[in-house]
Amino acid sequence: MLDEIDRKILRNLQRDGRMTNQALAEAVHVSPAACFDRVKRLKSNGYILGTMAVLDPEKLDRALLIFVEVLLDRTTDDVFEAFGRSVQRQPEILECHMVAGGFDYLIKARVKDMAAYRQFLGDVLVSLPGVRETRTYAVLEEVKNTMELPV
Repeated sequence: MLDEIDRKILRNLQRDGRMTNQALAEAVHVSPAACFDRVKRLKSNGYILGTMAVLDPEKLDRALLIFVEVLLDRTTDDVFEAFGRSVQRQPEILECHMVAGGFDYLIKARVKDMAAYRQFLGDVLVSLPGVRETRTYAVLEEVKNTMELPV
């Protein structure tokens, strides 16, 4: 169970995962040793999954963000498994979620531009196992983009 100090630690680390233990301890008002032990426990208990740098997609030629609805031709375990394995191998696909509703998967991907997306659609998306239909939504403006969870 998380207490308020654990929650403060998680909030601070979400904002700056490179924060020193000393700075984190000061921010949450505990000793550095206690802070270190708490962070270690939060990691071992799976609350902290990792730390990563947030990169600028435009500077890395991935300016176009797209969402794609995917409808499969069959919803059987073998098709789900084959589709999932294929998605894992595609670096342009950042997220893929099986969803309930009018389609089977929602994909979030980043590519250079619309020409790159057309090629990605033709070479990758429509050739994924079981794909019957796709609907694409190109993002015009990112209003909010965060991985920070309310803690």
